[in-house]
Amino acid sequence: MGKAAQKLRPKRLGSKLAEIRSRLQLSQNGLIRQLGFTDALVREEISAFERGVRVPPILFLLEIARAVDVPVETLIDDNLDLPKRLGSASKDVGIKRKPRR
Repeated sequence: MGKAAQKLRPKRLGSKLAEIRSRLQLSQNGLIRQLGFTDALVREEISAFERGVRVPPILFLLEIARAVDVPVETLIDDNLDLPKRLGSASKDVGIKRKPRR
């Protein structure tokens, strides 16, 4: 992977994913089952995500964020920390768009 691609990766994403899994008291296989990715992911891929070797698919990040009730932004923004209590943080629902005419 080139240097430019490395700079575009969140540095803390892997550690946040590992922390979430640990706080949920799930194994890597347990996380895959819990999120419903048994047909799409294997334990080794979760390990690679947590070690920062690979960037997880967007839908995986979305499901993790939903499972612990945090915005996806919290996972990918290196300047944001996970809340002390997962699943209890109030979450911004986003900006509503004006309907098209």
